[in-house]
Amino acid sequence: MKGYITLTDASLRDGNHAVHHQLKIRQIVRYAQAADEAGIDIVEVGHGNGLGASSCQQGKAASTDVMMLASVRAILGHSKLGIHFMPGLGKISDIEVALEAGVDVFRLASHCTEANITRQFIEYVRHAAKTAYGVLMMSHMADAGEILKQSRLMQSYGAHAIVLMDSAGFSTPDLVKEKVERLIDGLSIPVGYHAHNNLGLAVANSIAAAESGATLLDACVCGFGAGAGNTQLETLVPVLERYGYRTGTSFERTVRLARGADKVLPIRTPHIAIDNISSGVFGLFSGYVPHIERLASELKIDSFELCQALAHRKLVAGQEDVIVEEAYRLAARNA
Repeated sequence: MKGYITLTDASLRDGNHAVHHQLKIRQIVRYAQAADEAGIDIVEVGHGNGLGASSCQQGKAASTDVMMLASVRAILGHSKLGIHFMPGLGKISDIEVALEAGVDVFRLASHCTEANITRQFIEYVRHAAKTAYGVLMMSHMADAGEILKQSRLMQSYGAHAIVLMDSAGFSTPDLVKEKVERLIDGLSIPVGYHAHNNLGLAVANSIAAAESGATLLDACVCGFGAGAGNTQLETLVPVLERYGYRTGTSFERTVRLARGADKVLPIRTPHIAIDNISSGVFGLFSGYVPHIERLASELKIDSFELCQALAHRKLVAGQEDVIVEEAYRLAARNA
């Protein structure tokens, strides 16, 4: 047998993207309890864009951060409670709320070239004696050398681990291998990977990460997540078992979890839609797809052309205003 893989189930955070952040407390609690019983290591909860992100621009969540976190904290026995946090969308006061609610694992994220903005938050969480992961989003937008440089910054701030997010679903196993191996060789802390399925490669990329030395992997039940969805938990676990890795759960337990989840969460997992494939090909944040589809419909423009235009702008997470700008520019050009 190979080593142990720590699994983070992001269904109640990344999955919130898929329903415009409208998961209700009863849905969140029922799924969290089932995930806990299934032996999942970390259950991540919150608005799709993380702690403090509920807003008119990012989308108003159906429930407050404190309601979601406190409700889940009350029922978790085995699993740790995790959150995602992006400086600028969230503030220190939001982290204080999470600490009071009993959050165990804080995943403190930045764009893959802006790790410096996480320093005060990583240090704050460490001072509170909680687990702090440094997260580099849109990791396809920097080469392995730059990713290592940014990861070392997070490590120097006190991060317990580094998680690479393939936020656009752009990566292929060879790219994953190159970056994860560079981090394994250049860091003294564990490395994790968070994949999206825009190109149908989420499980393959997750396995490539594990084979390259990553010991933390993210997944969502039935792939429930932004855009084309995330690594499918109940698919990933048996593949990990086949490769000889140990986890806190099993294929049988994740099957039960997935069957029950379908009765709790509004999961839709059809074929990968063209706009989601386009976002993967062009390296666009998966959470942008609903905005692209809406504007294309409203303005009678081609969503593929809009994706092409946005790719030239090299957007990062949080730049929804640029989508609107480019959409209206296309509409004016085609008028």
